[in-house]
Amino acid sequence: MKVLPLPDEAADLALAGGKGASLARLARAGLPVPPGFHVTTDAYRDFVARDGLHELIMEAVSGASPEEAAPRIAALFAGREMPPETAEEIRAAYAKLGDDVPVAVRSSATAEDLPGMSFAGQQDTYLNIRGEALLDAVKRCWASLWTARAIAYRVANGVPQDDVALAVVVQELVPADAAGVLFTADPVTGARDRIVINASWGLGEAVVGGQVTPDTVVVDGSAGEVVEERVGDKSVMTVRTPGGTREEPVPGDLRRRPVLDHDQALRLARLGTRIEELYGTPMDVEWTSRDGTFAVVQARPITGLRQPVEEWNDSLTGDYLWTGANLGEAIPDVMTPCTWSLVQIFIHEAMSASAMPGFPLVGNIGGRFYMNLSVVVSIARALGMGSRLGAIEHVFGKLPPGLDVPLLPASRWQIVKVVLPLAFGLRKRVAASLRRMPAFLATAQRRHAELRERISGAATAGELAALWERELLPYFVEACRALEAAGRQGGSALVMTRDRLRKLVGEIDAEAMLTGVGADGELASLGPIVGLQRLGRGEIDRETFARVYGHRGAHEFEVSIPRPGEDPAWIDAQLATLADPEHRADALLERQRAAREAAWQRFERRHPGRAAKMRERVKRWNAIVRDRETTRSEVIRAFWALRAFVLRAGELTGHGDDLFFLSIQEIIAVLRGADVSPAEVATRRATYERYAALPAYPTLIVGRFDPVRWAADPDRRNDIFDARGVGIPVGDTVTGFPGAPGVVEGVARVIATPEEGHRLAPGEILVTTLTNIGWTPMFPRAAAVVTDMGAPLSHASIVARELGIPAVVGTGNATARLRDGARIRVDGERGTVELLAP
Repeated sequence: MKVLPLPDEAADLALAGGKGASLARLARAGLPVPPGFHVTTDAYRDFVARDGLHELIMEAVSGASPEEAAPRIAALFAGREMPPETAEEIRAAYAKLGDDVPVAVRSSATAEDLPGMSFAGQQDTYLNIRGEALLDAVKRCWASLWTARAIAYRVANGVPQDDVALAVVVQELVPADAAGVLFTADPVTGARDRIVINASWGLGEAVVGGQVTPDTVVVDGSAGEVVEERVGDKSVMTVRTPGGTREEPVPGDLRRRPVLDHDQALRLARLGTRIEELYGTPMDVEWTSRDGTFAVVQARPITGLRQPVEEWNDSLTGDYLWTGANLGEAIPDVMTPCTWSLVQIFIHEAMSASAMPGFPLVGNIGGRFYMNLSVVVSIARALGMGSRLGAIEHVFGKLPPGLDVPLLPASRWQIVKVVLPLAFGLRKRVAASLRRMPAFLATAQRRHAELRERISGAATAGELAALWERELLPYFVEACRALEAAGRQGGSALVMTRDRLRKLVGEIDAEAMLTGVGADGELASLGPIVGLQRLGRGEIDRETFARVYGHRGAHEFEVSIPRPGEDPAWIDAQLATLADPEHRADALLERQRAAREAAWQRFERRHPGRAAKMRERVKRWNAIVRDRETTRSEVIRAFWALRAFVLRAGELTGHGDDLFFLSIQEIIAVLRGADVSPAEVATRRATYERYAALPAYPTLIVGRFDPVRWAADPDRRNDIFDARGVGIPVGDTVTGFPGAPGVVEGVARVIATPEEGHRLAPGEILVTTLTNIGWTPMFPRAAAVVTDMGAPLSHASIVARELGIPAVVGTGNATARLRDGARIRVDGERGTVELLAP
């Protein structure tokens, strides 16, 4: 059948085109759509299939520019008659509308009015058509599929020319006294709660075509009231004539008179809301009005709509020095709101001693985690510990020479008065946590597994909320406090032991003697590669690997991202890298064990009276490192349980992964019956996606920082941003902390993310911004490791030392100065990297 009634169920995109399918949907929903019918794409295809017309069209399109092809194709259409059977069906459908009814004849392409591409205005519309002129108007609509503008638009949007066809919508022409366009979301700002109405006198073509400045009325959709109104100088209007339409001046008394009163605007806004609810997306609606009665003549999704975004930027809270090193290396991703809320709980429980009430200890800058070093440095200086600020660099990395750290706007006495009581309270809390830590670690894996089972077994939202309060939150808090206690063990013993050994025996032997952290128990940072080797040898199965090691990964803090234990493909990919026996972790650990024993023998020969005491100091050093790593691992295991909790909450409430864009506090409220605002979720999702699309920000940020503006700067630096305009010179050499000793020459492989790890061939040198435990499976293949971020106690240093791989960390500029494929020399004892050949 070549013709269908307007509301017909068969009037889909393929038969009725985008505009026709939309009008059919509106008509079936009972919305006020003028009566009419569709001339289907079958009619068009039948027309072009006769006498080789389709082949001639394709020949013209492929052999010339759109401007040259369009007039040739127009002449082909004009020279052919409409098939008689099609003409008869059109006449019969037209007769059902009434006697000589004026109609609008609108093109409706199969690639039109789609969510991603509107194709608005690409084909033609003819108004006030009557009688036999209808057949010619339909044929002219068909030909408009091949205007130069339409051909070029399809090319730009990748739409194959031979796949398109055109339907035609014929509708009774409403004798409108006013018309316009309605947007159910603000097309400029993207605000979903603002309905924007454009209105002018006459038919709607003057508004759609841009020949007139219409009235603009803005309605607050949630409040149901007009919040803004601008009356345009409506100079022209489209009116009917016996042979079609024409533009004529608007009468003087109407030019500055509002087209719609408030009641009409609100009724029209409610009509727009009904249409948006029908489609489930913001809509662009063309409407007409006759004596205050509205009709819808077209509706399509708004394309290119700017989604509102929020600003996540704690650098605006004051002039501070922010660093992404240390914990920022463990949280390298842009965080979803859910993750950020959980990280804030983690910081409150695990790092409370470094806090200074009234000033942020940590911040969310463009979705990324940063720590406020101004707080740390100000407290250290106020307590008379300025000479020990070097220890801070061992944790957070070196500060560039000449960088003036902005201090807190508080006196020394103000800081001391606040911090000392916190310090005394911390000592009690750490002592209590240390007493509980062995029992917590002994039961943590089992407790986690049981909690995951109870989470998955929760049958109602209320039951899940109660589980959070009763078990999951206390478990999370205990894990965080265990990490705090482990990190506070030994005071400055980690730094002092290392420095003393280096003075006694030199860098190489000192680092060798400090390895073997996992000799008395598995080091958590090496867990993934040890577990993979055990899995590869058949000592454990996949289920055991997932249970014991599957919580650790490159994105382990971000709860919206699956863990490696949830991803069989990740396990397969890592197992494939174990084939080379020379670069297996167990071989490297054995080699390092031999080097360690040889270093101890040399120490005992040179310092026989100090050997026993030094062994005890190193044993204590190893225990502190191991406790830190183990408790950190259990915190991450808790984050896996938290991810399971949010996923189950999404299932029970029907909100799915939208909950990752709420804070944990908001999720608990939703479980207890609170509503979720789709608009707010959409805004936060858009904000997350905007920040995630930007490159990683500088390691150091001083003052107020705009991530979007920084990313757009071709001269941006990845090491430091200083809003004060202070020019810290860019280093020409690549130097950093000696992470692990040894000298290696090889090919630099610059890798941005662990997902690119397959690019690292055995024996190449891994050069990257930072590493965390998700990078560990690459280390056995690397001849050496060089990072922009890091310090002697960072992940890269610890793992590289244990495996005997030379490392230089915290260079600040390695990824900027070293190109992929360059030949370099890495000296892990001196902390230098030399470019040998580009």
